[in-house]
Amino acid sequence: MKKKGVILLSVFVAVVAIIAIVAAVTVTLSREKDSANPTPALAVPKVSKDAQGRPLKEFTITAKPANWTLQPGIQVDALTYDGTVPGKTIKVTQGDHVKVQLINQMNEPVTIHWHGYPVPNGMDGVAGLTQAPVAPKHSFTYDFIAKVPGTYFYHSHYNSSTQVDRGLYGAFIVLPKKETVKYDHDYVLILDEWMSSQTKMEMDYASMDMEGMDHSKMNMDHASADMGDMDHSGMHMEGTDHSKMNMDHDEMMKMMYDLYSVNGKTGSAIRPLRVKKGERVRLRFINAGYQTHMLHLQGQNFKIVAEDGNAIPNPAEVKDQLIPVGASERYEISFVADHSFAIDLHDRTKGAKSFLLPVEVEGSQTTVKADHEKNLPVWDLAKYNQDQTKSPVSFRSSYTLHLNTKTENGVQVYTINGKTWPNTDPLPVRAGEQVEVTLINEGKSVHPMHLHGHKFLVLSVNGKPVSGQVYKDTIQVNPGETVVITFKADNPGVWMFHCHDLHHAAMGMMTDVTYQGYKGTDPDKRKQVHE
Repeated sequence: MKKKGVILLSVFVAVVAIIAIVAAVTVTLSREKDSANPTPALAVPKVSKDAQGRPLKEFTITAKPANWTLQPGIQVDALTYDGTVPGKTIKVTQGDHVKVQLINQMNEPVTIHWHGYPVPNGMDGVAGLTQAPVAPKHSFTYDFIAKVPGTYFYHSHYNSSTQVDRGLYGAFIVLPKKETVKYDHDYVLILDEWMSSQTKMEMDYASMDMEGMDHSKMNMDHASADMGDMDHSGMHMEGTDHSKMNMDHDEMMKMMYDLYSVNGKTGSAIRPLRVKKGERVRLRFINAGYQTHMLHLQGQNFKIVAEDGNAIPNPAEVKDQLIPVGASERYEISFVADHSFAIDLHDRTKGAKSFLLPVEVEGSQTTVKADHEKNLPVWDLAKYNQDQTKSPVSFRSSYTLHLNTKTENGVQVYTINGKTWPNTDPLPVRAGEQVEVTLINEGKSVHPMHLHGHKFLVLSVNGKPVSGQVYKDTIQVNPGETVVITFKADNPGVWMFHCHDLHHAAMGMMTDVTYQGYKGTDPDKRKQVHE
């Protein structure tokens, strides 16, 4: 009896201990869920004056690996700026002198590229072209003047198809010297995609069925195959459905990226935006991923007030139209809060179902729910701008880029005029001239083409003139489309011009705009350049 009593007591103690563990874990997960901030933290600068009397804001950003929780129970081995995905938002004011020291605590080189921002060429952050990559345990200081306002972002430009994919990005916001519109709330919302095959599925003790469990597997790592460093161009997957092995690379990526996030959170971890009725709200959407996301603000009137950092004059109010946010594009959306609604994605993908961002208006009784499958019209950039002011444009240089794919050594690659980097032809320009570029997509993939160091004016899409003056630094060129753009060569240097589906860039779709006579020009550098 004594022995039996001891056994029963031991079992009782064990059960109590398990219950305590479950309760502790449940509380921890609940606190994590409740305390999650819907927007990234702000980087705090050291503030002083420079030699010219301008405000000097100095930031320190540390690149380091981290385990990042996408939602309770799902972790990824991330690469981060300052330990979070996304990194902290760097916010400055137009006219500020900005210095950012990048410290590398990773085991591989890294840089920072200021996406869409017209920094001096030496500050552009392209490893192997504008700077040497920042080696582990080393640092580099970026130094420039914040001349133009808008929504931008920063990300690595060293092996970026992997490093950005794993979380090395953050928002860079430049406020105008004087705001023309006052906003009660200003939210930064960074979109991204993840593969569940990259994640570590943690135990959810709160819903765990303890009976029948093989406890010898309690420490099992469900992410035994880390795809973070995988060369997607040559992937071989044993045990897969081989009927899909001839699938186009982009079709495969849409299937594999099955978790969509906003500000580093997915599913139940996405926190609502809370506002009051009548408040004016600005949403700064930044697509740090590689997929095009069809953004829907359910039943809410709104205006698109800026794209890629450039204000849109006299924007029209729209409702229930899908906003196609391409890879690396940024859109600023303004609305006046009236009722609760949800922001969802109509991408027709599995990942879109993991994304639902509630906007909760205090006192509203509206029920927020997903509506991913509803058929809605797509907002048309080419027809939106109501400002019909046109500036006469005369070109001194014109180029045509045919975008396509081909197979090299059994691998699908992405080409510009039939060539892949580093063998693509550069675009030589002269300082001060107006340059015209025609982009013709002859393949099956969407190509978000991004020009470093400049903004460009979109002239036409498929031969139809674009209304108003639409300035961007990244333009989606859909399959079968022809897009004509123009830019002024006003920022001397050697500048990357590439597809910002960074898998495409890594597999060849890159070239550069080269200023004639620029001292940094060196054709041999192309062999060392990283996407």
